[in-house]
Amino acid sequence: MAGNVTEISDDSFEQEVLSSDIPVLIDFWAPWCGPCKSIAPILDELSSEYEGKLKIVKLNVDDNPTTPTKYSVRGIPNLVFFKGGQVVEQIVGAVPKEQLSSAIDKLV
Repeated sequence: MAGNVTEISDDSFEQEVLSSDIPVLIDFWAPWCGPCKSIAPILDELSSEYEGKLKIVKLNVDDNPTTPTKYSVRGIPNLVFFKGGQVVEQIVGAVPKEQLSSAIDKLV
């Protein structure tokens, strides 16, 4: 996986996302999800562009059911923005890079 996108799990969610000192974008995804695969390169690009200002992580919903349930993730890809341990924005579906950049700019 290129860029700085890190794979996390239910077990590492609190440490990687809720305890992060910078905003976090979490990508709820699954290997069988076509739109999830289509936005992966965009997330890799963004992870490089916003390095040091934003952390981007991925959570496989098939392997880690607890966290998606807690945050009412019903469709994927589901991008949830956290700042200070709180959800501040959520984008469902594959969206253009410009839309993600705009949401990130409001966050950082």
